[in-house]
Amino acid sequence: MPRLNNVIRALEHGQIPIATWVPPSIENAVAISTAPYDGVVFEAEHNPYDITTLRHCLQYMLNRKQIADGGTLTAAVTPIIRIPANGQEMNNWMAKQVLDIGAYGVVWPRISTVEQAYNAVASCRYTRPKSAAAYEPAGHRGDSPLAAARYWGVSPQEYYAKADVWPLAPHGEILVMIMCEDVVAIDNLPRILKEVPGIGVVLIGEGDLSQNLGYPRQYDHPAVVEAMTAIRRVCNEHKVVCGHPHVDEKNAQKAVDEGYGFLMPAPARTLAGLEACRKITGRT
Repeated sequence: MPRLNNVIRALEHGQIPIATWVPPSIENAVAISTAPYDGVVFEAEHNPYDITTLRHCLQYMLNRKQIADGGTLTAAVTPIIRIPANGQEMNNWMAKQVLDIGAYGVVWPRISTVEQAYNAVASCRYTRPKSAAAYEPAGHRGDSPLAAARYWGVSPQEYYAKADVWPLAPHGEILVMIMCEDVVAIDNLPRILKEVPGIGVVLIGEGDLSQNLGYPRQYDHPAVVEAMTAIRRVCNEHKVVCGHPHVDEKNAQKAVDEGYGFLMPAPARTLAGLEACRKITGRT
């Protein structure tokens, strides 16, 4: 069976995955479904959390012609969901819900401690006997695979075999992404990455981080640059991918040169027709 998660596929092939953020809506799902992204993160942290809307988004990501032309479900953009709950809330039901509708990964905001990171990974894993290989972090995801298996295009038993976190489970299709968004998280990041296996990507939350440092959204401030550099350094030391959440045409090359292994440009919202009309009517 081919790899289903395009983001994981890119990482396994030594490539830098490219994903984007979009608010959960059917219109956004349709618009992004045929774009040349590896993945899309439906942003439910700072938008209303509605599991029905999120399920509709995942369904509208699917395009029969795209799948037929590509030969497999992997032709579609891989959907991942950022949940609202911060790490300190020790939440697991939101992860359970988004995985149960078929999401291929969960982005966890504000993970700042080993305990919070452990909970993030454990929430994305089914329970298993203690004798099982790679038992830790011990899973506590509830069992209800039918909707997710149908969405992935596999049987429930095939889903069980693949519904584990990568790279802890090399065959796993679920990507756990934690966001490093404060000084406490930076201080604890070496222990987090050493003691909690199963974290696929550390995504820098530069907005919250800059707030915590006292320089809101001043991304070029030396203190913010130093903090982001420290996060990249720790990730590199532990061989965990570090992601940049705000990439554009101005900083994309710099992000790659600095060693980011996961890029998130914002989706383009062009106004070509409006621009042409303004030019023609002399209103430029």
